[in-house]
Amino acid sequence: MISSETVNDYLARLAARQPTPGGGAAAALHAAQGAALVAMVARYTTGEKYAEHEGLVSRITSAADRLVAEALGLADADEQAFQGVIDSYKLPSDTEELKAAKKAAIDAALVQAAQTPAQLIKVAGEIVDLAAELFDVANPNVISDVAAAADAARAAATTARINIDINLVAIKDPAARAGLAGQTDGLEDKAVLAADSLVKRVRERILA
Repeated sequence: MISSETVNDYLARLAARQPTPGGGAAAALHAAQGAALVAMVARYTTGEKYAEHEGLVSRITSAADRLVAEALGLADADEQAFQGVIDSYKLPSDTEELKAAKKAAIDAALVQAAQTPAQLIKVAGEIVDLAAELFDVANPNVISDVAAAADAARAAATTARINIDINLVAIKDPAARAGLAGQTDGLEDKAVLAADSLVKRVRERILA
């Protein structure tokens, strides 16, 4: 499992000529790093100097820690879901009945595989929201890491989007394809726009 292996082992598997892990897992790790950066900035925004913000910072720290764990879980879930797609393509198709069953199984696996990146986009949005909340009160010595967190979450959202798209175009059943498109179209827009805005604000503060 990605969540319990070393960075070197994960990168070796990612670089290998094998279908998993792939872009979906990488997207989830972008999110996990973004959430961890939010948690780190929050932990530097403590002590007497920041006492008036203690409640806000404590809430952000807890939420960011939770999102680290959630993103790591999605990394593992994405690998498992894509394996389900691979397995569906290996089903027999010797008869018309088996062909139809295989087609239905492939479409179902593709729809299921798109659920993980859809969840990840929502997680990425939550990370950006937390980073934006932290921006106004954050320890200025680590303010650049607020932007780093937002950019990591942005990368998670846009990478997750492309993984939804690749599943979407492979679905043969028009109803299933339309249903998935309706569920996911534009899902990443809010997170991307919010991340871009926050990074701009951080840079303006640094360069002021």
